[in-house]
Amino acid sequence: MKKLSTVFVLILLLKITTVMAQENKARILVLIHSDNGGTYELAKEIASGIESGKNATAIIKQVKEAQNPKLKNIPIASVDELPSYDGIAFGSPVYFGNISTGMSEFLSKTVNLWTNHALEGMPATVFMSAGSGAGKELALNAFWNSLAVHGMVLVSNGIRGNETVNKSIPQGNTVLGITSMASLKDVERPTKDERGLAELQGRNFAKTALTLKGTFTKKQVIAANSEQSRDINELLKQKNIILPQVPQPAGNYKPYVRSGNLVFINQVALKDGKILNPGKLGVNVNENHVKEATKVTMLNVIAVLKEAVGGDLNKVKQCVQLTGIFNTKDDYTQHADLMNVASDLTVDIFGEKGKHARATLGASSIPVNSPVEIQAVFEVE
Repeated sequence: MKKLSTVFVLILLLKITTVMAQENKARILVLIHSDNGGTYELAKEIASGIESGKNATAIIKQVKEAQNPKLKNIPIASVDELPSYDGIAFGSPVYFGNISTGMSEFLSKTVNLWTNHALEGMPATVFMSAGSGAGKELALNAFWNSLAVHGMVLVSNGIRGNETVNKSIPQGNTVLGITSMASLKDVERPTKDERGLAELQGRNFAKTALTLKGTFTKKQVIAANSEQSRDINELLKQKNIILPQVPQPAGNYKPYVRSGNLVFINQVALKDGKILNPGKLGVNVNENHVKEATKVTMLNVIAVLKEAVGGDLNKVKQCVQLTGIFNTKDDYTQHADLMNVASDLTVDIFGEKGKHARATLGASSIPVNSPVEIQAVFEVE
């Protein structure tokens, strides 16, 4: 019996020790936007460095869903979860001397955190994947400026590891944070040295995060319900999105039918009374023509939807389903890429309420020689 009691006590002590060790670790978010995977490759090295000292845990997340298959399984971060971490490492591609559009859009949603001082005192570090390397310092500075506004403690890389870098080839190291020059040929990117510097940056950042852990208040901010508060009609003006006149039926049917709280709409690429870019993809129109027609078709759908809700698009509760039908040859398979134009526009206008189930398919022909037809189902008030 005494032996059993001793074993039980040891197991209990082991569990308590494990829990305490986990609580003493710093939880660090590695938050990225990545297009072609370069930023993600650096993120993995940053995360490896963070966890190398066994005193921190790294969680890699992205700011938006990626089209790149390599990034499909990376979870999406929410703005509201940011204050729950002990530090954040931000990673982004360089866009013309600035942070990427995806990262910029995510940071633009942190106003509620800023007004509530939710990130003040939390350590942050940055890393970026550049093309040629031009504009990388400008982009890193832009990153730093955004985070400084939040009162975050900015942790630079300095000249750590510089002495071991192979200086016979261009490298992406900077004092503000590691970068990788992804478009340069004949050298694997990120290079071995760039990966090493990223690992070193993560290792140093973990030490800072662990030191500052518990010195700043982790505020649980009540999220401002931006989806409910934003005015869709005003947003259209801000984004300079002009809805067309509602296309009139060419037969014995209606532009839309409402059944309960669901609105059903079908539209083709009609613009100013004519079909835009008529024809079959791969025969007399190309993908850019079809994408242009898809945008026009989706704008027609939203114009009809606005009429269905009495002119107030704020009454839209959810885009339930979009189905894109494209006039294509039998061997064409990239329908989803064409339909992304309609999906992106819908989410751009309606935010989370615009995210929908979707189907895409090809057809041997479409009425009035339109290159695309879109069927839509919306839930409204």
